[in-house]
Amino acid sequence: MPNLAPADAAFDHGLRRQSVVRAVLTEIFHGHLRAGQRLVTESLATRFGVSHTPIREALIELRGLGVVDLLPNRGGVVREIKPQNVREVCQVRKVLECEAVRGAARNADPDRVAAVAAEVRAVAAAPADTATVTRAREVDNHLHELIRESCGNGFLAVELERLRTLFRTFRDVTWDLEVARSDFHRIAVEATEHLAILEALAARDARAAVAAMTAHMRSGVLYWTQVTANLTRLPNEA
Repeated sequence: MPNLAPADAAFDHGLRRQSVVRAVLTEIFHGHLRAGQRLVTESLATRFGVSHTPIREALIELRGLGVVDLLPNRGGVVREIKPQNVREVCQVRKVLECEAVRGAARNADPDRVAAVAAEVRAVAAAPADTATVTRAREVDNHLHELIRESCGNGFLAVELERLRTLFRTFRDVTWDLEVARSDFHRIAVEATEHLAILEALAARDARAAVAAMTAHMRSGVLYWTQVTANLTRLPNEA
């Protein structure tokens, strides 16, 4: 393996840490890792084929996300995830995203807004199937990256970036549950909500953008809390 330049090595190290964070979050949200279950540093390092350092950093990040408690020199323990926790995460996201979209209404590049809107319309017009769910996830990422990168507030952008893995992993797990039931109704719902946000951004209408984002977040809270009851068991595992 070639030697990595310092910047490349740091990037590679960050990817390893994030892959561990995402994998552990996914298993917690799916119920494969249960409340009270130990996360042993050495076992995780062996499983993921990495050194102890990115594992320790991943556990610290997971603690910061509120899903793991750390044990001194002994790894971590999975915390219980309740519907109330889901609602609280959604409330925090609503505050952050609404403030970010307010700034994005002033700063977003019109061509980029139009490009993402075209992606959303393509998803809305596509067949409701697993492939479209995958594309819808990508487009959702593009929309929220556009908003975060255009918000004009560096501290806000950093906080959204910090919580991005949590938000996306939870979104993906809920989509997995729906796909397992061949339930694709959320594609059309999200496309409509996303277009309302993008139309407000295109019009430079901060008030309309915040209203559209508020409606989108409220819809997400309702959807995610309804799905929460099934987070610990996929239909094919019953």
